[in-house]
Amino acid sequence: MGRLSGSVTFITGASAGIGAAVAREAARQGSDVVLTARRQERLQALAAEIESMGRRALIARCDVTRDGDLETAVAKAQQEFGHIDTVIANAGFGVVGPFESLTMEDYRRQFETNVFGVLRTVMATREPLIAARGCLAIVGSVNGYVSTPGSSAYSMSKGAVHALAFTLWHELRPHGVGVTLVAPGFVKSEIRQIDNRGVHHPHARDHIPSWLSGSTEKTARRILLAVRKRRRVEVITGHARVAVFVQRHFPWLPSPLLSFFSVLRRANRIRRA
Repeated sequence: MGRLSGSVTFITGASAGIGAAVAREAARQGSDVVLTARRQERLQALAAEIESMGRRALIARCDVTRDGDLETAVAKAQQEFGHIDTVIANAGFGVVGPFESLTMEDYRRQFETNVFGVLRTVMATREPLIAARGCLAIVGSVNGYVSTPGSSAYSMSKGAVHALAFTLWHELRPHGVGVTLVAPGFVKSEIRQIDNRGVHHPHARDHIPSWLSGSTEKTARRILLAVRKRRRVEVITGHARVAVFVQRHFPWLPSPLLSFFSVLRRANRIRRA
């Protein structure tokens, strides 16, 4: 039997990237899954793949920026499975660009998904998690520790969910719920093909070198292992761990390196209409 046999894993942002990889890996380890995202056709394809592994996959179309969507998805999951054991609050995207080029609406849009979307997820799943004495994983970013030029909106949003995760670790622990903050570095996914309005540009080139990007499959395995062991924090990819270590212990050192990353980020920006 798999490590997660008999459990139910609820995933936001499950249509691509880390979310889809976590869904596949959870199914491989024996879990049934609840797939939530906006892109219904992708969820259907993923659900068919998971069901071919012998696991159940429930599709719950959901926009984390809309009040009520997550409560509806959770009610659907409860009706189908009777319990939710693990929640992966993964939905998010990145608003990038120099401060002077961003508008107040850009920052609001970033926080509506990356911060309030996580809050909606936690609020909707809190009671089922307490009932199951389950686990919550909040997907942050290395940018929640290290802010780079051109990432003010994204870094602010991830810093906010880092603070939320650390607070919830204390508050939910007495209820038997484990809370894990996941902080990935660069991972091969669609996030750098999505513009500041959340529109996916499938032909946009990813300018992050492949040697610097971890795989979604390995990231998914690390996330589920960290959740299973109820680790408080899981920083994923070697370069991310180095960056966090240096920022903590030698905060003066990253400055010369940030120019390099700002060049990469500027090159990777998708022009807005």
